[in-house]
Amino acid sequence: MDHEIPGRRYVNLPNRKSRLPFSDAVEAGGMLYISGRIGIDPATGNAPPEIQAELKFLFDDFAAVLAQAGMTMDDLVWVQVFSPKISLWEEFNTAYLKRFSTELPARAFIGSGPLLKGGRFEMMGIAVSRG
Repeated sequence: MDHEIPGRRYVNLPNRKSRLPFSDAVEAGGMLYISGRIGIDPATGNAPPEIQAELKFLFDDFAAVLAQAGMTMDDLVWVQVFSPKISLWEEFNTAYLKRFSTELPARAFIGSGPLLKGGRFEMMGIAVSRG
């Protein structure tokens, strides 16, 4: 559900089950700031044991937030990814590249400590509508 105040639009997926202490995204100054997302299986509330399933949940969820704001993955201009295992960089990239049809956004892939819900990846980003 979207909520607007002058100069800002708060974007939240309509199927959010709980009141989390953040918005899914906030649009301000023509830019959409997307909160960190983890590939959570809605049936269990945790990241699935299979990496490919986690990546599908992650990218599908990220794309859903963008769609709620009227954008696509191709509108991303900056992405930051956190992972407790840097060794998963190539596996992440293989799935990531399949989600874009044009040029890629700027990106950082950062080693982290443990992530919530058993996640192997957390991704956040900034998007600007191509119009």
